[in-house]
Amino acid sequence: MAKHTLSTLEAFLIFLLVMMTAVTVALLSLLFITSGTIENHKDSGVPVTQSPPTTPGSTATQGSTLTHGSTATQGPPVTTTPEPPLFQNFSGYHIGVGRADCTGQVADISLMGYSKTGQNARGILTRLYSRAFIMAEPDGSNRVAFVSIDIGMVSQRLRLEVLNRLQSKYGSLYRQDNVILSGTHTHSGPGGYFQYTVFVIASEGFSNRTFEYMVTGIVKSIEMAHKNMKPGKIFINKGNVEGVQINRSPSSYLWNPPSERARYSSNTDKEMIILKMVDLNGVDLGLISRGLLFSYSWFAIHPVSMNNTNHLVNSDNMGYASYLFEQEKNKGYLPGQGPYVAAFASSNLGDVSPNILGPHCVNTGDSCDNANSSCPIGGSSMCIATGPGHDMFSSTQIIGGIIYQRAKELYASASQELTGPLAAAHQWVNMSNVTVWLNSTHTAQTCKPALGYSFAAGTIDGFGSLNFTQGTTVGDPFWDTLRDQLLGKPSEEIKRCHKPKPILLHTGELTKPHPWHPDIVDVQMITVGSLAIIAIPGEFTTMSGRRLREAVQAEFATYGMQNMTAVISGLCNVYTHYITTFEEYQAQRYEAASTIYGPHTLSAYIQLFRALAKAIATDTVANLSRGPEPPYFKQLIASLIPNIVDRAPLGRNFGDVLQPAKPTYRVGEVAEVIFVGANPKNSAENQTHQTFLTVEKYEATSATWRIVHNDASWETRFYWHKGLLGHSNATIQWHIPGTAQPGIYRMRYFGHHRKQDFLKPAVILPFESTSSAFEVVTS
Repeated sequence: MAKHTLSTLEAFLIFLLVMMTAVTVALLSLLFITSGTIENHKDSGVPVTQSPPTTPGSTATQGSTLTHGSTATQGPPVTTTPEPPLFQNFSGYHIGVGRADCTGQVADISLMGYSKTGQNARGILTRLYSRAFIMAEPDGSNRVAFVSIDIGMVSQRLRLEVLNRLQSKYGSLYRQDNVILSGTHTHSGPGGYFQYTVFVIASEGFSNRTFEYMVTGIVKSIEMAHKNMKPGKIFINKGNVEGVQINRSPSSYLWNPPSERARYSSNTDKEMIILKMVDLNGVDLGLISRGLLFSYSWFAIHPVSMNNTNHLVNSDNMGYASYLFEQEKNKGYLPGQGPYVAAFASSNLGDVSPNILGPHCVNTGDSCDNANSSCPIGGSSMCIATGPGHDMFSSTQIIGGIIYQRAKELYASASQELTGPLAAAHQWVNMSNVTVWLNSTHTAQTCKPALGYSFAAGTIDGFGSLNFTQGTTVGDPFWDTLRDQLLGKPSEEIKRCHKPKPILLHTGELTKPHPWHPDIVDVQMITVGSLAIIAIPGEFTTMSGRRLREAVQAEFATYGMQNMTAVISGLCNVYTHYITTFEEYQAQRYEAASTIYGPHTLSAYIQLFRALAKAIATDTVANLSRGPEPPYFKQLIASLIPNIVDRAPLGRNFGDVLQPAKPTYRVGEVAEVIFVGANPKNSAENQTHQTFLTVEKYEATSATWRIVHNDASWETRFYWHKGLLGHSNATIQWHIPGTAQPGIYRMRYFGHHRKQDFLKPAVILPFESTSSAFEVVTS
């Protein structure tokens, strides 16, 4: 392909940007690299090797090269919570559900997903929640927990800390093998909760404030589910969802064998699976929903209806589906409250977009659905896919609404009961050194992590900020030289291993201030009767997911467990970017360039998950090697955004109204009030208030104000406008829905300001304010 020639100005600006980043990393490395930063397993570099399959469909369990290791995190002494007595004389499972807030800070932090410089949080559209489901056998002998979290992905540090705290409270009841943490993959949640350098840089530092908020919320949701366990039954249903997806790399999909593609009616997975949970009296407990393909696959969709111009924290289309379902079931409750819990979890969404109008050149309107996702004028930065709505908010509602409506239908008709034992299997694996058996005589190897050129190009859902193009299979001398000077040259070994990927960043060979990518990865599977949930540590493409499911089902069948439904749960436990098929890898679009362990990554995962399936089917899970435990870094690069004292204008107080509400609004209009504000990130430390806003209606009969909306409501928006020297404003909007009752309303603002007196530590103090009353009329 033709190479772009950079102008002198472009080259200088790009060089300046890269130099600033490199200098920052180098300085921070000096601060942290000498401070004794790692607790990890002494065998973390041990290669993973498996014996070749001895019979078709079978896989030998891992050999003795995997050994038990030391504890990754050392918490306080275990104070085990007594296990509540379980009623045993029934058919079904003990089922518990719980939901807890895990939003984190909503300002002065990067939103995690697009990796777009300057896309920092500046307010909130909806809260983020952790939704936990626990299932135990009637006698309590086995249990599993599945947690769906409204975040971009689960980081390794997040999982290790959650497990550590669960161990401190419950002992060995909840462990790395029977607890799955899965991110919904919203691109509008805060970052800052990672420990590997690539993600720390993308998050502009580590935020202990957000990390603690998330960990606390996840653990709380599990605690709630644990306390709420009661006898119940689980029903499963499945059906197609139409009109919400496109494949964003269709040219890559076409690299897969024609005979394989001919078996499927679409280049995306369309089928949804619903797990309906009810108590023994038939009362709803909750659901887990995933999309599933044509036969036995999960619903897969990228939560990127909210594009990379967004600055409001929210849970995107899948979160909106949860919002609608929970509001439907929890009548009379505010969002985030009520007993019913509905989780819409991620699956093999790697190449699946909700922007169904497809990619077009924004400057000409022409289609750019080509192998490079590039426009004749403007290149890849002009090629953008759009959703069905008039803006990203309405697109989110349309896509999420369709998903919810189909889930509601499937839920109502669910009648097939899940029965049978519960099981769980888990291993830690060094994914940078897995020997993959291609057949009985030939092997291949996974690679140390590396990112290719097309990684920097981004996708049609969010293009990269520099002039890179998808489908790049040849390096560029300018970028190669710049990388070599700043980070060192990639080894010949890593370049050879990743071919045909031209390496942009050899992250597996970069270790300062910490390793840039994980080597040790979780592979995990739980079974609930005839349902197997495969916890994948990344984003599988459509065909990758199909191959993995089929392989796992075949392995179960080989050892006597027929008719298993294998479902993929995405973004689990540790994030490792994407996993394409070997054929898709050759095209080197974004997903392939982001397949960090090389062209045989999928084959390695298939081999590893088949081993877990065999262990469960043959009741030999206890014989599985634990594997080399991952590191837990003690010191991380702190957020580059400093904490400063909040200040109100002279003669004003925090919460004073700067722009009042109008006296009257009509249904369909937007009520807006502007207040003297303070940094919302303070509220992630001092949680005196559980919301930034309320909309309240005056009830004349009782002479009281009733809360009708909070900041978890889709109808409200909280914007924070950062000024200079600690000054800021807060804007609260209420997009008055057609269902609003006529009457008198007001809006309230709840915040926290940082105060620091001379020679004294900073304190965070709450405040609140109320707008003037206004009337809502229907016409």
